[in-house]
Formats: sequence, structure tokens, C-alpha cells
Amino acid sequence: MFLRHGGQLLSVAKQYNIPAEQWLDLSTGIAPYHYPIPSIPSSVWAQLPQTHATLLASAEKYYKCPALLPVSGSQSVIQRLPQLYLYNNPWLAAQSERISVYLPVQGYKEHEKAWRKTGVNIIYYHDIPSMQQLNGQCVVVLINPNNPAGKLISKVQVLALLQAVKRRQGLLIVDEAFMDTVQTDQSVIADAQCENLIVLRSVGKFFGLAGLRLGFAAACDEWLAAIAADQGPWPVSGPAQYVGHKALSDSAWQQQQRLRLRSLSLRLSQLLKSVFNVQSKGTALFQTIRLANAENIYDKLCRQAVYVRLTDDEKALRFGIPAENNFSRLKKALQNI
Repeated sequence: MFLRHGGQLLSVAKQYNIPAEQWLDLSTGIAPYHYPIPSIPSSVWAQLPQTHATLLASAEKYYKCPALLPVSGSQSVIQRLPQLYLYNNPWLAAQSERISVYLPVQGYKEHEKAWRKTGVNIIYYHDIPSMQQLNGQCVVVLINPNNPAGKLISKVQVLALLQAVKRRQGLLIVDEAFMDTVQTDQSVIADAQCENLIVLRSVGKFFGLAGLRLGFAAACDEWLAAIAADQGPWPVSGPAQYVGHKALSDSAWQQQQRLRLRSLSLRLSQLLKSVFNVQSKGTALFQTIRLANAENIYDKLCRQAVYVRLTDDEKALRFGIPAENNFSRLKKALQNI
């Protein structure tokens, strides 16, 4: 299953024969302003990384959840969860085609790619699956808020879905990679000690530190132990843990970042509306706009060295949030189309 991702600047620059340093890269949902990297002690670089209590303490406070495991980005868990699920349920492994996995029609397709490899039965849904359509031993993947659609399912709805999954002895996986700019009371991470729920969080996007490859899985002790064993030793680098602790502890910077991103996201939405006369949807980290000629507009932007994300169905464009000083360039490129 071939997937097109954002963040492939070197490849796109080569395709259009424009040097990478000349591009405005808006192809990801990563914040344009990153947490300032502190001075990292030499011992952090020299020693093999162990999970430090300081990182866990800051993460537990930030996420308001006591059951967390640091991981090398949420992607590392996404691609391994299907195998772990079957390993932990060996009576199902021999009949994987009878397992129903519910996935959003629109959403981060790495979830689907990982589950397809196991031979399970894929069932698509819009927004949130109907309680009536869930089968026994089902697995439901919910991306909340959705990427790239931006749709947020309320906590009340997610918890109702969790109860339905629990009654069927299934598993609910909630990918909250873009939850940081949403009101914290909409996250279900505090409920992740339930054996039927796994919540994934990403540090790279909101903090603008995708290169750290740091995220967290929240789940019951049994699931966390299984994920930890599957990761092997030293999954998260010492520098990533050190910077992650500082970023997760800095509430003043976090508040400033939220206000700045919400302001820039609104400005981007207004710009897209003025150019295309269509209302975009998204979060404070991206805005997505559906267009009949999305592929053509993507190409025209690339020819001006502006790189956005063409969605998998090639019917929409997702714009990452530009830094303040890049709005004029984006506006000019859009007006030249």
C-alpha cells in the first residue's frame, strides 16, 4: 500500500528542479515555531538512554494521565499495534480475516497500512462508527481530531464508543496527535487505564520538534508492558527525553504557543476563503480545503516552490500553518494561480 506523506521536501524539490532551500514547506501539521532547544549536558549524549523519572513526571502532569510510556514517535506504535494485538490474542491470529477493524474514510493512512498487513477485515466509517455496526472482538481506530479533515469528536461520544467496544471485548485506539491545541477536557487520555483503550500522543507536532521522534502511549499496565517489550531497549534517545521534559514542563511557553497557533490558523482560514471562496476545515496546526481541481492547484503551487499536502484521494489540499513572515509569500502564490 503506497502512501503519500507530507514532509518529503527533498524528493519534491528534485521533482520540480528547485533547490530545497528555496521552498516554503507547508506540507506537514508541524508547528512553524518550535520549543527553544536548551543546552544539553554532554552526559546525556554519552550515556545509553534510560527512561527518566523527570520525563515521566512532566508528561503525567502535562497529559493528566499516570499511565504513560515514552515511545519513539506515535508512528512507531501505529505500525506495530496490529501484530501486538494478534500476539496478545493468539486464538484470533489464526482467523484474522474474521477480525473487523473500523477505520475512518479520511484519516492518517498509516493506521490502515499497518492493519491491512495482518489480513483483517477493514470496515470504513464517517466521523464515528455506529454502535450497531460493531462486531464482537472489533478494533476501532479513531483519529481525534481527524487528520486531514479536522473533525473533533466530543469526549462524551468517544467514551460512549469505548463502552460499546468494551461490551464487545474489543479495542479502541484513539490517535490524539493533534489534540494539544484543543481544550484538554476533550481528551480521553485520563481513561486509558481501561484494558480496552489505547491513546497515542505526539510531542513533535505542537512543540514543533518532529525531529525528536518522541511521543507517548497511554494504556493499562498490560498493554504498556507489551509495547515496551516490543520496542526493545533504548527506544527514545537521551537528548529527546531531556528536551521533551523541558518542553512538557514549560506551561508559559505552551500557553503562548496555543494563542499564536490559533491566531495564525484563523488567518490562514480567512486567506483560503478569500482566494477559493470555500470554507476550510482543520485545527490550529493545519487547514484543509476540498477543491475539484486540487491536484492542479498543488502542481501550480509547487512550481512556485510552495509545498502543501495533496490528500490521498487527491480532492483536497492540507495547508500547514505558515510562520508570520511567510503569509505574504503564500498569499502571492495563491493569487498567481
